Amino acid sequence: MKHAYIFPGQGSQFSGMGKELYESSDLAKELFEKANGILGFSLSDIMFSGSADDLKKTNVTQPAIFLHSVILYKTITDPKPGLVAGHSLGEFSALVANGVLDFEEALKLVSIRAIAMQRACDINPSSMAAILGLEDAKVEEICSSITNEVVVPANYNCPGQVVISGSITGIEKACDLMKSAGAKRALILPVGGAFHSSFMEPAKAELAEAINSANFHDPTCPIYQNFGAAAVTDPAAIKYNLIAQLTAPVKWTQSVRAMITDGANHFTEVGPGKVLQGLVLKINKEMTVDGIS
Repeated sequence: MKHAYIFPGQGSQFSGMGKELYESSDLAKELFEKANGILGFSLSDIMFSGSADDLKKTNVTQPAIFLHSVILYKTITDPKPGLVAGHSLGEFSALVANGVLDFEEALKLVSIRAIAMQRACDINPSSMAAILGLEDAKVEEICSSITNEVVVPANYNCPGQVVISGSITGIEKACDLMKSAGAKRALILPVGGAFHSSFMEPAKAELAEAINSANFHDPTCPIYQNFGAAAVTDPAAIKYNLIAQLTAPVKWTQSVRAMITDGANHFTEVGPGKVLQGLVLKINKEMTVDGIS
């Protein structure tokens, strides 16, 4: 059986994140200072003492979660992952864990991605909503039925939990229809825009150029990417999937199931929060899950 390491995405941040690591580890201190230099601002100051609103800004949130996750991973003694995966942004952390990306290269890509996504959000105001208690197929059917607005599934998180993305009007309309169809909840999320939808298209060209210019190494183990939800080891395919992910749904349910089929029985979440641990157990309650946060 195999040990899977999984890495969280945007939404898991919290004020004060990483401060204990910085104060207790020379390696953490070195990586924080390196990150501040690469980004051109003091990410550590915002992480340690910034407000929740400061941390919500996409250009801060994404590098902060990436940095926290990677530093935590580097504190593990001889982790030997059998497979890795990350939820949205978390794919970049996973690619450091399996040796595809160096820390510096990955952080630069995360920063470019975050800034490009924020810019895309500013161009076209849009939204997301969490739909709880409906089958995936029903969520897809309702999204498809709204023909005069953009509304699409964005995150397949676990059975009975799908996040949708789209125009503000489209999301409001979809939420009403989801509730009428029997959803337990249809909750509009406090996010900057419609991630993992066509609204992110303006960010795609910029990210693609950066990813295609970056140095991707052969992995030490497969990554199960959000776009295809299957084991990937070819650096060219990893690049393609990483770019495609920006405007395509996060297939987390499908990825975890594929990892289990391929032998994973122990999932360790590395990074802030415990969201992914809960999702894995909702996908398959027989799994062993734990976390390093």
